[in-house]
Amino acid sequence: MNIKKASITGGQIPKGQVKVSGAKNSATKLLAASLICDKEVILNNFPTELVDANFKFEYIQDIGGILNIDRDNDQVKIDSSKLSSENLDHYNYAFRTTYLLVPGLIKKDGKAKIPYPGGCKIGQRGYDLHMMVWEKLGAKVEEFEDHIEVISEGFIGTDINFPISTIGGTESALICGAIAKGLTTMRNAYISPEVEDLINFLRASGVNIKVVGNSFIQIEGQSYIPGSIYSIMPDRIEALTWMVYGILSKGDITILDVPFSTMDIPLLHLKEAGIDFYRNSKNIRISDDCLVNGIIQPFELATGTHPGIISDMQPFYTLLGLHADGFSRIFDYRYPERIKYCEELSKFYNDRLTFESGKITTRGDSDIVPTSAEVTSTDLRGSMALVIAALLSDGVSVINNVDMALRGYNNLQKKLSELGVQIEITDQK
Repeated sequence: MNIKKASITGGQIPKGQVKVSGAKNSATKLLAASLICDKEVILNNFPTELVDANFKFEYIQDIGGILNIDRDNDQVKIDSSKLSSENLDHYNYAFRTTYLLVPGLIKKDGKAKIPYPGGCKIGQRGYDLHMMVWEKLGAKVEEFEDHIEVISEGFIGTDINFPISTIGGTESALICGAIAKGLTTMRNAYISPEVEDLINFLRASGVNIKVVGNSFIQIEGQSYIPGSIYSIMPDRIEALTWMVYGILSKGDITILDVPFSTMDIPLLHLKEAGIDFYRNSKNIRISDDCLVNGIIQPFELATGTHPGIISDMQPFYTLLGLHADGFSRIFDYRYPERIKYCEELSKFYNDRLTFESGKITTRGDSDIVPTSAEVTSTDLRGSMALVIAALLSDGVSVINNVDMALRGYNNLQKKLSELGVQIEITDQK
């Protein structure tokens, strides 16, 4: 895929409706989980234009999966009856959750050859916990120069005690445990809303799963999993993105399909920053009237695990802090190196942003207008923060490697256009 850049004219005021797509952090996991099913699976509300999803589409088709992708209706049908990784002639697939493709291949072919995980550069992201899961379930794992190979005649259920709370490890163990013989028990699991969506999909597909609290899971593996028709949850990070953009742009945006039940604490922090909302059970309206005192109040917050503010949301609170009336501080101890984007973002805001490992400080100004700039994306959510800063700026800005944002925002250019906002995306030479 060619690297893209965006040319963005600042000062455009958004007005209209925007619908939140299916969650990126759920959709690609459910796509992988569908590969363990014995009949066709239909996933509705699927964000079919996501770059990450399309890389996974390519891999699944290369290993023998049959996909019917309806981009007009956000639906994907998956037939995984003939999976095999033996015919792969390369492993150059740029998506991070490659490890979740293992159980489908093990069930259908007894062997999985997967690329090494890729993804955003926001600190070390190992795959050792996934190897631990496969080995505990009785598989043989071998690392090669360009891929990982997992061989098993069938996973055997066991106890898995994670040394740290892990979303990826929990997802991996859930899908593997669903096809393992006997019971698989997880302790110190991490049940985020997206993991809960995966659990609900597996249950709807015929797998018995018991959950106690937010860290204990027990799975009764099934030899036959019929599959299901399932609708993916809306993306809570995308919903927050549109909220913050609406607030800062002084636009008038109605955001449809907001997953409020997953966003209590993030929304609470917005309210404590002096931001009020017009909302019903599914939608929210953001306009200039949302600022109770006409300004954003400065704040302090720390990211953490759900139900708190997760690290992926951090860049949008940084943007809020830059437009607040005073100093704000954002702490991120879970991913302390998620500060690379700050160097690029500071080009829009001159000397108003300071950052170090785990800590970001903003010297906000309620009347600030960012200076137009040319910047380069460093990670997915940071890239979207750069796009928003450019849209707020006083001139024309260029975002190099804007592919990062396209990885996480389904139909981004089209959605902005429907709000009356134009951005130009071209190949980067």
